[in-house]
Amino acid sequence: PLLVACAVMVPSPLFRKPLSAVAMAADGSLLSASIAADGQWRFAQADSVPHKFATCIIAFEDKHFRHHLGIDPLALARAARNDLRRGRAAEGGSTITMQLARMARGNQARNLWQKFMEALWAVGIEMTHSKDEILALYASNAPMGGNVVGLEAASWRYFGRRPADLSWA
Repeated sequence: PLLVACAVMVPSPLFRKPLSAVAMAADGSLLSASIAADGQWRFAQADSVPHKFATCIIAFEDKHFRHHLGIDPLALARAARNDLRRGRAAEGGSTITMQLARMARGNQARNLWQKFMEALWAVGIEMTHSKDEILALYASNAPMGGNVVGLEAASWRYFGRRPADLSWA
């Protein structure tokens, strides 16, 4: 019953944000792009995530991404312990899926109730999406500095190339 409730509480689609108008050449190069109605550079969601990006984001953000159901109890416990030692919230212990839930929920204030809600949403997202879909949603909606949202927009804006053409560096 709880898993079904988690899956039901997650809207479809997760994101309804305005997109940049983008014109691409036949060879895949970017001809032009305009800012979205909300002032963000946000391109349409990609169907997949380049291997290099997936490898790096999983290694940096959520080493156990492929093996959990949206939450990592050990990471949450470690973060809580470290936050108590510091006397302030400095670490969240969120999985990639929990971060996706936070973004989809409009980046609510950070507190224990919101963390609990993110965990429920994360389980729901995991019940309704594959791991590859979750990575694609994350890559398309994560803030990438300033008013740039998503890997596709960031790759073109900062490096002038498709995400698949980025080096490991």
